[in-house]
Amino acid sequence: MSDVFDVAKRSEVMSRIRGRGNKTTEVALAAALRKAGITGWRRHILLKVKAKPRRRSQALKPEILVVKPDFIFRQARLAVFVDGCFWHQCPLHSKVPENNREFWEQKLRRNVERDREANRALRAAGWRVLRLWEHELQEPSCAIRKVKRQLRD
Repeated sequence: MSDVFDVAKRSEVMSRIRGRGNKTTEVALAAALRKAGITGWRRHILLKVKAKPRRRSQALKPEILVVKPDFIFRQARLAVFVDGCFWHQCPLHSKVPENNREFWEQKLRRNVERDREANRALRAAGWRVLRLWEHELQEPSCAIRKVKRQLRD
């Protein structure tokens, strides 16, 4: 069946659809944190941090980057992200679709770049960053150990 919209209109329509994050993995981590008795975390809190300018021409005006970690521990200044294996290019599980490969490579590469920018900006602002892979939540005890280690340090 052919699309009722042309390519430009379909792109516009799809660009307005906003995802809700990786709900299942975040819910799994939240449940594991509760079960382990780990408290003091909040979900989806916007953090505004100064980012290094991308270009030299912007060097005079620092860029403010808005980062929304999946979980934060404000007192410990720890930001936790739960990254989906596909969307964030997990070295073990990510496979770029063959269909429209160039588009997907560019999109997924940009996701990884954005992750690095967020990590750099948060660390420069005094936050520690922990990134967990979606597949690590299949055995939550491993993820909980990593969180506890970061909270201890």
